[in-house]
Amino acid sequence: MSTSSRPTTVTSTPTAETIRSDRPHQTSDTASAAETARVAATVLAPAIGAGLISRRPAVLQFLERFDVDRKAIRTLRALRREHSGRPVRLRLPGRSVTVLLDHTDVGHLLAGAPTPFSPATLEKRAALSRFQPHGVLISERGEREQRRALNESALEPGHALHHLAGHWVRPIDSHAAELPHTIDWTSFSDVWWRIVREVALGGDTAADREITDLLGELRQSANWAYLLPAPRRRRQRFLDLVRQQVGLNRPNSLASALGAAASAGSADSAEADPADAADQVPHWLFAFDAAAIATFRALALVVTDPDVHDRARREAADAESGAPHQLPLLRACVLESLRLWPTTPMLLREARAGTEWGRDGAAFLTFTPLFHRDSARLPYADRFEPDIWLDGRAEQQPALVPFSGGPAACPGRDVVLFTTATLLAAILRRRTRR
Repeated sequence: MSTSSRPTTVTSTPTAETIRSDRPHQTSDTASAAETARVAATVLAPAIGAGLISRRPAVLQFLERFDVDRKAIRTLRALRREHSGRPVRLRLPGRSVTVLLDHTDVGHLLAGAPTPFSPATLEKRAALSRFQPHGVLISERGEREQRRALNESALEPGHALHHLAGHWVRPIDSHAAELPHTIDWTSFSDVWWRIVREVALGGDTAADREITDLLGELRQSANWAYLLPAPRRRRQRFLDLVRQQVGLNRPNSLASALGAAASAGSADSAEADPADAADQVPHWLFAFDAAAIATFRALALVVTDPDVHDRARREAADAESGAPHQLPLLRACVLESLRLWPTTPMLLREARAGTEWGRDGAAFLTFTPLFHRDSARLPYADRFEPDIWLDGRAEQQPALVPFSGGPAACPGRDVVLFTTATLLAAILRRRTRR
């Protein structure tokens, strides 16, 4: 296929029609004690040990050395065969947890947010409240609706280019120039956070840097969820700083877009606490951390694939005007990085009513690597294939969810994809000139 004939529209989540197209299983099974033990040992324990909120590098190195993800996938494939793809409830003490094994069931689960399948699970509330106690992801009912509307108004999901995107190109390009010729994770991460602080908060002052430093500490604490007490003083310092810096309302930042949305009453903000609006920002910063990992991996994937590298360099060169560009191929490369190595390996939902799969209060778990690399369904399961995000193939798979899916899909996905693709383009242009 010639470059000119390739599709140029990037997608990031399955359509509602795809999610609901097939019939989900109408019943669930119960795992045996032995099956529960295998899932706990090969799926749950490694994921929790690696850090569900903040990744633990030493543990990740150990797990990758022994290819633990592949063992987890083998365990779940065996469970899928044994139970004909039906959801399977594990025999865990004190908590009803059902594992999903079928692509259509995952689509059904995600389409059912926030009722009957709420994103605000017990585990998420315990973990995320340590740095975003008023975040939309752990909110319920009317508060969730209000906060979701505010987030969408500020972040503009569904728009490939945010209305402020033109103001972010120059800072991204300028910070990309600070990278050494040989890019390692330390140098990349440092530049990434400078970019994030400018895009999200509009600056890179000592207070802004303290915000992201404190966020890192609080996220490490959040790995322990309800097992250890929260560091209340650090959390309060973090939230006070966020509110202070958001209150500066620096022009052309996401914080300024949030302020405009709140002032316009886009989420009935006239009755809301102004601090509640600012408290949406911690989750944006949290999401940008996962985006850094995905971008760094995407860069490695691009430069090691001659065809994609050549196409990506041409796309980057064509966008050198300084204006914002959609950069569909580079966005697709980031999405493909997230497919191959999901930064959120577990999607959790909790029933807010009795369903065909379990009682009110039951938890449902989707292990994304099982679906993202499902060789029984995806011919490209274990290879780098960014074009699936351009030609509609990924959109037809309800369980390919790099930014989650359904009504609770990440509202910042398009802002993240713009930032990541623009940075990749800036890096590739400089390396091409050399």
